[in-house]
Amino acid sequence: MLSWNRRIILISATLLVFNAHANEGVQDADPQTTFMQAFKSFCGKAYSARIVEDSDPSPAWDHPLVVHIRDCEDSVIRIPLHVGDDRSRTWILTQQPGYIDFQHYHLHEDGSPDAVSPYGGKTLDAGSATRQSFPVDEASKALFTAEGLDVSVSNTWTIDFPDEQTMHYQLSRPGRLFEVEVDLSEPIPLPPPAWGYTSPTPD
Repeated sequence: MLSWNRRIILISATLLVFNAHANEGVQDADPQTTFMQAFKSFCGKAYSARIVEDSDPSPAWDHPLVVHIRDCEDSVIRIPLHVGDDRSRTWILTQQPGYIDFQHYHLHEDGSPDAVSPYGGKTLDAGSATRQSFPVDEASKALFTAEGLDVSVSNTWTIDFPDEQTMHYQLSRPGRLFEVEVDLSEPIPLPPPAWGYTSPTPD
């Protein structure tokens, strides 16, 4: 029969091995992949949103906001943002080896691209499973400069999930902060298709 001390030693050794494997699993998890997968359970559904921070308010945003997590491919998430009857905006997240690219597409009602589209940025570090930041990329800086929007060349966009029922979208730069909060707790009826799409759901 094992002595009490030997039992304690064996139990302690087992726990050490278990914890080592558990920590190894956590360390091996790719936070960017986990972040992208977080959208999957909301995919194909629409949610109400509201502006929670705006350092430079505009009447253009004084309308109901609807975020439609329209479709989720293995490495691409497409998210139209509806501002009242304006269905011109779509956020697109694309996972690439080592980073996530985040672009804003603005289309006119006939599906043609706006002069300032697309624009966005990409992650410069691993981020976390619930939060990713996207400093403006060089192509967007060039586009902003060409269109007289020099103030935007220092933009950083952030998407994060502060809890399981909330998503935040944030634009920040010196002197500017804009943040939208998306209520993921309850889906709402699907909006009409975003401009450039032929149906509200994936074709």
